[in-house]
Amino acid sequence: MLPLIDEIKKVVTFKTSRSGGKGGQNVNKVSSKVELLFNIDEAGFFTDEEKNRLKETLASRLDSEGILHIVSQEDRSQLLNKQRAILKLNDLLKSGLKVQKERKATKIPKAVKEKRLVNKALLAQKKEGRKKPNWD
Repeated sequence: MLPLIDEIKKVVTFKTSRSGGKGGQNVNKVSSKVELLFNIDEAGFFTDEEKNRLKETLASRLDSEGILHIVSQEDRSQLLNKQRAILKLNDLLKSGLKVQKERKATKIPKAVKEKRLVNKALLAQKKEGRKKPNWD
């Protein structure tokens, strides 16, 4: 079960810094880049099983201490970047907690295999007919 955004805000930490990109001289004086830090272990609203699943699915995005970093610097406003970072985190958590269905192995029907081989033979015959005749 995914927690509410208000609950998520209580356990995340924000770092701000100056971002590059559009904004002109405003970029040099305003810290609009936001980095969201989320420690999965400190999130009390997840069960141990959910925490383990998140660690497995988001392993490539976690640092050595197990902290998830999300950076947002698209907007010129720090507030909008914070909101975007929280939405990104929410989407990541939602996708990380999703349990994939187990794939059921199926056999290819015999008729399908035969049809493929017949079509393959017809195509080979057609291509053979395009070759120049060999008079030897």
